[in-house]
Amino acid sequence: MSDLSKTPVTIVTGFLGAGKTTLISHLIRNAGGRRLAVVVNEFGTVGVDGEILKSCAIPDCPAENIVELSNGCICCTVADDFIPTVEALLKLDPRPDHILIETSGLALPKPLLMAFDWPAIRSRITVDGVIALADAEAVAAGRFAPDVAAVDAQRAADDSIDHETPLAEVFEDQIACADLVLLTKPDLAGTEGVARAREIIAAEAPRTLPVVEVAEGVVDPAVLLGLEAGAEDDLAARPSHHDGHHDHEHEDFDTVMIEMGEIDDPAGFADRLRDLAQAQHILRIKGYAAVAGKPMRLLVQAVGARVRHQFDRPWRPGEARVTRLVVIAEHDHIDAGAIRAALGAAPVSA
Repeated sequence: MSDLSKTPVTIVTGFLGAGKTTLISHLIRNAGGRRLAVVVNEFGTVGVDGEILKSCAIPDCPAENIVELSNGCICCTVADDFIPTVEALLKLDPRPDHILIETSGLALPKPLLMAFDWPAIRSRITVDGVIALADAEAVAAGRFAPDVAAVDAQRAADDSIDHETPLAEVFEDQIACADLVLLTKPDLAGTEGVARAREIIAAEAPRTLPVVEVAEGVVDPAVLLGLEAGAEDDLAARPSHHDGHHDHEHEDFDTVMIEMGEIDDPAGFADRLRDLAQAQHILRIKGYAAVAGKPMRLLVQAVGARVRHQFDRPWRPGEARVTRLVVIAEHDHIDAGAIRAALGAAPVSA
C-alpha cells in the first residue's frame, strides 16, 4: 500500500521523439479531478515542450504548475535544479495530488530515482511509477537495441546493433528502470514491426514488463497513475549500465542552437531538415519557425529523417518573429557549420 502522506510522482522517460510531451498533454487534459504538476526537462533552451504543455493548462493543472528545467539533463542537475523544483511544487497551495516528470530523451532514469532518497524530499514524495515510451518503428528497426542476439533474425543487415553504442545504453537503461512500457506510433511500425518491437523490449527488460500500444498519447490515466510502485525502494531490480559510477556525462551528444529569420516555404524547409538529418546523422530536431506572411508560429519536430510540422499558435504582440531550433546529434557526427549552411541560417536582423 502507498503512503498517503507522500505525493506520488510519475517519471515519464523514453528516447528522443518517442511521444512523451504528447502523452503528458493528454494526461493534463484528462486529469479526472486530480491536481497535477509537471516538470519538463528539455535538452536545449528553446522551450518547445514546455510551451506545448502550458497550452494544455486547465484549472486542475494551471500554467504555474508546469515547470521547465533547461539547464541540462535532469539526471545530471539533480541538486541544482530538480530538488529545489520539487520542493517549490510541494509548497503550492493547493498542493498537487500528483507530479509528472518528463525527462529529456537522453536522461538516465536511475540517477533520478536515487535523488528521491535526498533528505529534503524523501519523506514527502514517492515514485508511483516509471513509464518508458518506446517508438515502435525505431525499436523494430533496431536502431537503439544493443543485444544483437535478440533481434538477429529480423535485422541481420543492420550494422548498428553489432556493437554497443551510447544510444543503445540509454534505451536499455530506460527499459530496465520501467514499470510499464508504452509502445508509441504503432501505425508507423505495422503489425510485424510492433511484434518485433515487443520481442526486443522483452529481451532487454530485466523482468517481465507490461507493454501497451499507444497512438497519439491517448491512454486511460488509470493505466498510468496509481501504480504504487515505490520505485525509489526497488533500485536493485532496476539495473543500469552506470551502476557503481558516482556520476556520468553525456559527452557523446552535442547540441547546436540555430536561430535564423523567417522561412518562405514550410514544406521546403521540412525537406531541408530531412536531408540534413540523413547527411549529418541528426538524432532530433525541435523548435519553431516564423513563416513569411503567416500570423501563426510553425512548430517543427523531427526524429531522424521523420519530420513533422504544424502551426501551433499565433505570434504574440511584440514577440520576435524568428526561427529557433535545437539540433541534437552524436558528438562525432555533428558539424555546426554544415548544419547552419544547410538551413541557410543567416543572422537574424536586429
